[in-house]
Formats: sequence, C-alpha cells, structure tokens
Amino acid sequence: MTQVRPTAARLRRPSWRDPRLIVGALLVAIAVAGVVVMLRDADRTEPVYAARVTLVPGMAVDEGMLAIAHVRVGDAYVRAGAAVEGVVARTVEAGELLPAAALVDAQDFDGRPVPVTAELPLAEDVRPGSVVDVWATRDDADAPTTRRVARNVVVSAIDTADGAFGAGGDTVWVVIDADEVGAFLDAVAGAQVTVVGGA
Repeated sequence: MTQVRPTAARLRRPSWRDPRLIVGALLVAIAVAGVVVMLRDADRTEPVYAARVTLVPGMAVDEGMLAIAHVRVGDAYVRAGAAVEGVVARTVEAGELLPAAALVDAQDFDGRPVPVTAELPLAEDVRPGSVVDVWATRDDADAPTTRRVARNVVVSAIDTADGAFGAGGDTVWVVIDADEVGAFLDAVAGAQVTVVGGA
C-alpha cells in the first residue's frame, strides 16, 4: 500500500494591495510622525535675557549688562528684545536668567544705597550682591558696646581702600529701606563699623 504524502502549499509573495501591509505601513508612519512632533516640542526654546554681570538692588539695567540665553521657560523671565526698564529689586547673579519680577519702576523701589566705612578687612566672599550684617562699636565711658545696626542688607558696591594688605577702610555701599536711613546713619555716626556676611 503506497503512502500519500501531503504536498506543502507554496508561499505567495504578499501584494502591495494586502491590507495587512497597508495597515503596518500606516502604523509605522504614525509612530515616526509622533516622535518627530514630540522632539520638536521638547526642543522649543525662547530667547530670554540673562545677567552678564551681578545686578544689585537699585541698579538701573540696560542691555549692555545682559546676555541672551535660549531656554525653555514660561513668562516668568524677560524675553530678549523686550524693553528693559526700571531698576533691580533683588540681586540677580551673573549668568542668572533675568526674572520679570526682579524689575520695578524706580519710583517703586524703596531702597537707598548708603556708604559705611568698614574698620576691619572684609571677608573675601563679601562683594556686590552679597547679603551682610552691619555692626557698630562705640567707646562708652565704662566699656565699648557693640550692636548690630542692620541685618541681611545687600551690598550694592565696594570702594576698596588704597591701603596695603587689606587693612580695612573699605567703603561698603549697603541698601537700606528709605524709612530706615535716618536711624541707620544715627547708629553708625561716630562708631567703628564692621561689615560681616549675613545669613
């Protein structure tokens, strides 16, 4: 008795009209388009201003003090090309993006830069933009008394004394609230002033 073996069906090459091929191609195209859109949205940056130098409270800002950075941000920062007007209300470090909230009209800024002469040498990290405390020492009849006359005020500028070896005498401009300037000047008048880093 002869055994009949089944004949294997010959595979046919799929036609380009095959619905499975069309659906597969559409799925690949949709996936590629989705990735392209996602990458494009992720790379959407806007030019905004960044501080080229440290900006301190009370300083009037112009474009020469600013650089342009391309970043992904919202409306919290000043866009490059926008009008830059007013003065800085808080310290903006060099390289930091310029927050819109850091600029105020000059008439709305309540701080005044007041100079004091530091008797002791300044710490190396005390510079424009630093937060410092100001202490005043008076020679009373019985004993010297020292008290803090300003706390956490911002240094707007430093005029370095010509003396060698940093022997003190630097003029430090600190930003004092306008309504406290009189009391501050009374507190430092005739006293030995020391400027130290604040909190």
